[in-house]
Amino acid sequence: MVVFLLIPSKQGTISSKNTLLSVQKESINRLVFNRLIENQNSEIIDGFMEKFRQQNGLKGITIAIVKDEKLIFTKGYGYANEEAQILVTPNNLFRIASVSKLITAVAIMKLVENSKISLESKVFGKYGILNDDQFLHIKDRRLEKITVRNLLNHSGGWTQHYGDLAFLPKAVAKGTGESLPVNIDSYIKFVTTHNVHFEPGSNSVYSNLGYVILGKVIAKVSGTDYESFVKKEVLEPAGIVDMQLGRSFVEDALPNEVRYYQPEDGQPIESFDGSGRMVSKIYGGNDIHLLSSAGGWLSSAIDLMKLIVVIDNEPGVKDILSSESIREMTNVDPHKLDPLGWRATNEKGEWWRTGTLPGTSALVKRQSNGYSWVILSNTSNYKGPHLAIEMDRVMSHILLKVDKWPTYDLFSFLHN
Repeated sequence: MVVFLLIPSKQGTISSKNTLLSVQKESINRLVFNRLIENQNSEIIDGFMEKFRQQNGLKGITIAIVKDEKLIFTKGYGYANEEAQILVTPNNLFRIASVSKLITAVAIMKLVENSKISLESKVFGKYGILNDDQFLHIKDRRLEKITVRNLLNHSGGWTQHYGDLAFLPKAVAKGTGESLPVNIDSYIKFVTTHNVHFEPGSNSVYSNLGYVILGKVIAKVSGTDYESFVKKEVLEPAGIVDMQLGRSFVEDALPNEVRYYQPEDGQPIESFDGSGRMVSKIYGGNDIHLLSSAGGWLSSAIDLMKLIVVIDNEPGVKDILSSESIREMTNVDPHKLDPLGWRATNEKGEWWRTGTLPGTSALVKRQSNGYSWVILSNTSNYKGPHLAIEMDRVMSHILLKVDKWPTYDLFSFLHN
């Protein structure tokens, strides 16, 4: 039996002074609560998810499952805010960390389709996209070879031998002679006045820096700021209204955003902003605004599923990208270079994207059998990025155990 209940409740909402999040009436997230759907699968899924949550010490998690472009299940487990005893529901917003790179890649492909740039457009130098005078003091001429594609597939030429530069604002400030907090222009000045580590395009080495720079590329080419372009050209066409860029400090948390947690032995660090105050890694350790195009978005599990169904080349829902663009993003490269935006793709037609920051972990997967799903957590644990392996395992168990799913589509129901 399927029971539909719409309950005007404040469950899952965290109070905040910040009113930046404007939720429109048509937003699905305003309508979905844990009691919305009950069916014969709920007990099975609940058992798997609660066991997974407790075994991994996660305060809260949320999931959404799509079958053949239809949203067939979504639910939250545990706490959005443990101190206030507020439970997670599917309408909560989570930091999605590097899943943000998928959003940025889609935005780039929109610019490509609109003939604003090509994947082979050069990024640096006099004839590059970022050719402002302040960025033309180039030390290593190999930098001028870097293309948009290189930034997308992590082959720009930077390694992490000396740490992940996107998380080293002090090094950038020192290297540019600027004071904290540094901004995206500071990062571009830094890379133009330093050597790259390998020949661009020859190898893929995971680079948050490359995606930070892509945010500037999008702003420069579009003539507007990164967030505005993404909302207008990617999220709105996908019917998504609640995704927002996050903030760094707890006092700036957006309405309906979960609280984040880390292991109890996490040590305070100095704030990214140069104030000298000691903060947790979760709240103030990283500049979430700076990381925007590489790791700064907030989303519900439902909205991430809405994005996936419009970039998956599957029948049933009109995609916001052309089939050619989607294939370009997901091709398995014979030279072992990474895909564009996705963390990995394979010959079986599976695509996945992970995301990890202090206090959050995320995994989105598109399978070849019509299923796509997302799982988000507001807690980081000692497993770090490897928690995604456990996420994949528990979702695989669920999909194997449940052999019959409902035929309704929550996407359609919630828009009517």
